Amino acid sequence: MERLTQPEEEAMQVLWKLDGGFTKDVLELLPEPRPPYTTLASTIRNLERKGYLRAEKLGNSFRYTPLIPAADYRQRFMSAFVGDYFRNSYKELVTFFAQEQKISAAELQDIIALIEKGKAE
Repeated sequence: MERLTQPEEEAMQVLWKLDGGFTKDVLELLPEPRPPYTTLASTIRNLERKGYLRAEKLGNSFRYTPLIPAADYRQRFMSAFVGDYFRNSYKELVTFFAQEQKISAAELQDIIALIEKGKAE
């Protein structure tokens, strides 16, 4: 699965949320400043070329449907991210956020509880 650019990922986030749609639908839900329509249309065509979307011609326009579930992309993205920046160590990832004070002790306790619950099942 090819990594997405920031504009591609933003468009996919909207398309996942909508479970598909037209370019104009995506444009309406993107945060300001929004790209020009033609730029977004090119971005969406790139997503289709990369295999993330399927296009269905309806009249004079195309409706795009995600081919890759958001959860699958998130899993692959996070695996690559942890591999690239934290030597495949989720412990290093959590340590980083703890040192940067981006995660609290209470949140860490919640994570531990989730891990322990997962082991019990």
